[in-house]
Amino acid sequence: MSHLRFAGRRALVTGASQGIGSATVTRLIEEGAEVWALARNRERLDALAAATGCTPCPVDLSDRGAIEAFLDAAPPCDLLVNCAGLVHVEPFVDTDLARVDETLQVNTVAPLRLAQRLARGWIEQGTPGVIVNVSSIASTVGTPGHAAYCASKAGLDALTRVMAIELGPHGIRVNSVNPVVTLTPMAEKAWADPDKAAGMKARIPLGRFVESEEVAATIAYLLSSDAAMVHGVCLDVDGGFKAG
Repeated sequence: MSHLRFAGRRALVTGASQGIGSATVTRLIEEGAEVWALARNRERLDALAAATGCTPCPVDLSDRGAIEAFLDAAPPCDLLVNCAGLVHVEPFVDTDLARVDETLQVNTVAPLRLAQRLARGWIEQGTPGVIVNVSSIASTVGTPGHAAYCASKAGLDALTRVMAIELGPHGIRVNSVNPVVTLTPMAEKAWADPDKAAGMKARIPLGRFVESEEVAATIAYLLSSDAAMVHGVCLDVDGGFKAG
């Protein structure tokens, strides 16, 4: 990186063991941040720690007790990236309610809880903080087979807007990034059918899916002082998908 935008700052990144989360950890460390990386998979976290120097934190965000235990022991931080995500692909009429609950817990409730606890600390200490929620264009675009996922991301966008209104007066900025299909292991699960993938790419003017590193670069921008007046935005990273 040409400059260390995050030198002396500590970031907490969830969903860090792969995909956008892993790319974000790498990007932030390259720009000088100390990063605490949360995910369920300890083996992948340890590999990421060996490669980047991040602090691995094995936490299952589907377990509310595990979240509380982590937060009770967590150090102060300046930046939060809610990147953990879960998707179950199934037709709406067959959507399993237990999977809906799990999806909402990981994609919507866990980000809310993490942001609550960190924001309370920032407000009490009178210090600014920055939050980026990793959402999806699925928050506003109906996607077959993704009922629970779409609902969870719509909820995350709504939280982003409420958080921006309430936390802004305390100097806490909140935004979300909303990528189109991103080339991650989770996306491979949802878009493995070549015909389905081709149909989606045909709707993207730039003609391809997004790379994790491209989303990570957008997250880094929103976290940085370069985006000092960007607040309450759900920023599409979609190659023009929603322009039509």
